Amino acid sequence: SVRPDVQDKPGCAGRSGVHGALRVVVASPERRVRPEEVVPPGVIGEVIAALDSDEAFRGYWNRPDADEKSLRDGWYFTGDLGYRDGEGELYVAGRVDDMIISGGENIYPIEVEEVLARHAAVADVAVIGEPDERWGERVLAFVVPASPELTAEALDRYCRESAALASFKRPRRIVFVREIPKTPSGKILRRLLREGQYTEIRS
Repeated sequence: SVRPDVQDKPGCAGRSGVHGALRVVVASPERRVRPEEVVPPGVIGEVIAALDSDEAFRGYWNRPDADEKSLRDGWYFTGDLGYRDGEGELYVAGRVDDMIISGGENIYPIEVEEVLARHAAVADVAVIGEPDERWGERVLAFVVPASPELTAEALDRYCRESAALASFKRPRRIVFVREIPKTPSGKILRRLLREGQYTEIRS
């Protein structure tokens, strides 16, 4: 995708190139979504790219298993989550593999992270799913507090009162940590959080 004026829309990835095509379709790690299952603007889905241009991705090197998963019906299913705004511009919102499915509902970590990050006493935050016997998965939030007075109860109340977050998307567990593991470019390393590679600063 291309975006000439990056300062005009912070976080925007732009549009497809002149000879390419992008779509945002239903995101599902459980079934093979068709390229025609396009979601409306503002709705998060999986970003897919057409394979019929000279610039298109041709497949993985000696990885027929990856090709089988990602290439279908003339489209490359990138595994990236994203959404289009009202002008058709694309925003990336994470990875399909990071999506949390709780009670049959899709929960995108970025939705929860954006709400928690607005709290004045939150310095940094990352969200993952953890197993739940009743719902399949539940939301787990890792929070770097900006204040020693911040409590899990206060954050839960904040989420309950937020009009931007449905009740079922609230974190069911909050862990306060020293830092969020990230790549040099700032991408959250959720795999390390799932593996327990973090320093809890208080229970």
